[in-house]
Amino acid sequence: MKALVIPRFGGPEVLELQQVPDPHPVPGQTLVQVQAGGLNFADLLTARGGYPGTPKPPLVAGREFSGVEIASGRRVMGYTQWSAFAEKTAGYRALLWPVPEAWSAEDAAAFPVTFFTAYFAYWKAGLIEKPAGTRVLIHAVAGGVGTAAVQIGKILGIEMYGTSSSDDKLARVRELGLQHGINYKQKDYQDVIKDLTHGEGVDAVFEMLGGEHVAKSVKCLRDFGRVIVYGAATGEAPQLDTRILYAKGASVHGLWLSYISQNRTLMEMAWNQLSQWISEGKLHSVIGRVFPLEEARAAYTLLQEGRNYGKIVLKIA
Repeated sequence: MKALVIPRFGGPEVLELQQVPDPHPVPGQTLVQVQAGGLNFADLLTARGGYPGTPKPPLVAGREFSGVEIASGRRVMGYTQWSAFAEKTAGYRALLWPVPEAWSAEDAAAFPVTFFTAYFAYWKAGLIEKPAGTRVLIHAVAGGVGTAAVQIGKILGIEMYGTSSSDDKLARVRELGLQHGINYKQKDYQDVIKDLTHGEGVDAVFEMLGGEHVAKSVKCLRDFGRVIVYGAATGEAPQLDTRILYAKGASVHGLWLSYISQNRTLMEMAWNQLSQWISEGKLHSVIGRVFPLEEARAAYTLLQEGRNYGKIVLKIA
């Protein structure tokens, strides 16, 4: 079968389309004929060898997909650690979900990573059942997880602040429900949060930048607020002197979908809520670009350069 292979660690230039053997399911898995795959920042890290647990190359890329379960013929979307960007993949049945009837394969492929991550960010922040007047700061708000978090925040009735490098991107996210957009190239978001909240701060920050931004995000919190860290897009190690947490009783929480996905109870809880919102027409995938698998290097490069809006999808079938 045809697959996108990481033959050695490096940037988008190392990716190759190759013929590889068909996958062989182990107990608990089922074969899926893949139609599309969602591209995530974790895929960039995997290609570079910087994602925890990545096996030695060569390996098939991709952690998110949609297609047809071969045994049943049903349309499914799924999550895995790698091996999604191929004509066939062996998906764990517990990490496959039915594709909503009106959704395309591309819509479905863009859903699992972004929406489960966004849901668990609100859950970790204690905001699924939230008090009135709750505020959240969402970094990279125009990306995949960011646009998912805005849709969920709108449902929950949360006041949302979001950072992005582009006024155009911020304008598009406002259409999804974002109330306060912050162009971080023009203004320091810490100052903006202080001004807009009259010095109070926000209840939670969804942080995936790394470096200095973990500490800066803590400084944006109100009393007993939480920073939810789920990535390090800058490539810089988080910088945090934990003494700054004392004054506000603040806390920093890690969120790693690779780990949470192994907990069937939590995943079922999240899916039950997400699927209800889907059925009510309140959630949809936000897709910026669709690339054929043959142009995977260009797709990875677009994501690497931060020029994407919403999700990038690879069309495989």
